[in-house]
Amino acid sequence: MKVAAVKKPGGPGNLVIEDRPDPVAGPGEVLVRVRASSLNYHDFVVVMGGIPTPDGRIPMSDGACEVVAVGEGVTKWKVGDKVLSLFFPGWQSGQIEAAGFNSVPGDGADGFGAELVTAPETAFTRIPEGWSFEEAATLPCAALTAWRGIVAEGKIKPGDWVLTQGTGGVSIFALQLAKAAGCRVISTSSSPEKLEKLKALGADHVINYKETPEWGAEAFKLAGGRGVDEVVEIGGPGTMAQSIAACRPGGHISLIGVLTGVSGEVPTAALFSRNITLSGITVGSRRMQEDMIDALEANGIKPVIDSTFPLDKIADAFAHQASQKHFGKIVLTV
Repeated sequence: MKVAAVKKPGGPGNLVIEDRPDPVAGPGEVLVRVRASSLNYHDFVVVMGGIPTPDGRIPMSDGACEVVAVGEGVTKWKVGDKVLSLFFPGWQSGQIEAAGFNSVPGDGADGFGAELVTAPETAFTRIPEGWSFEEAATLPCAALTAWRGIVAEGKIKPGDWVLTQGTGGVSIFALQLAKAAGCRVISTSSSPEKLEKLKALGADHVINYKETPEWGAEAFKLAGGRGVDEVVEIGGPGTMAQSIAACRPGGHISLIGVLTGVSGEVPTAALFSRNITLSGITVGSRRMQEDMIDALEANGIKPVIDSTFPLDKIADAFAHQASQKHFGKIVLTV
């Protein structure tokens, strides 16, 4: 089979396509033919060498696949089923019990940048009805992170105000999910063109954060002068102060990214004086993914796909991601 492999020290130029033996499904496992994957920031960090992985690691956490063989004792899936990978294969339901990424495909284990993959039958859910493999491949990391942040943890409800940052996969899914739930959305970006696209997706207000550096106060005013109920925080320390400024008393911030750094100053007095809840979000469980798929089907939500690349052009796909010119998800077809 053909696989993409990350050769040290990392970087798109050190992604190679090579042949490896076809895997075989063992007891309790399924063998799947990968049809599509999608690029996430986590995959980008792995490929760039920012997360230590063994030489030759197969990247890509997301996989939309077709079952081609089942091992002894498998009852959940049959040959021909369309299945979707889990970011945390061992986290089935309830609260997360272990920190770290040892089991995450494309990080602690080989991922879906390959033609064939074996995994336990519990490492997959179904694909949304009527979705293509390319569409489904956008869900396991980005969409589920947004779902857990604003629905499972943030508990949004109709009429709430939600603030999203930027135009990456998580932020766009959060916008779509929030609007489907009857919420009002404020979105930020530094690109006038992307701001127009966010409005076309349903954003009620948009803010150019370069033109309005104190965008937190502006979002607070736009949300009826009471502040927003939920913030999808992707920047980390460089944007946290503005997110806190945007929140209403008793609001919720879902911290899902650290694009501005892994540590920094946080205005803790403002955080506690407003009784704001700050939740660290790393994707979600199998049960959350199943709930999200039901919701996507019920509301007719489809992902925003920027572009697609074949597996042998994976380096070009990551170069496109690094350019930050994309709007929505970048997909690999396998």
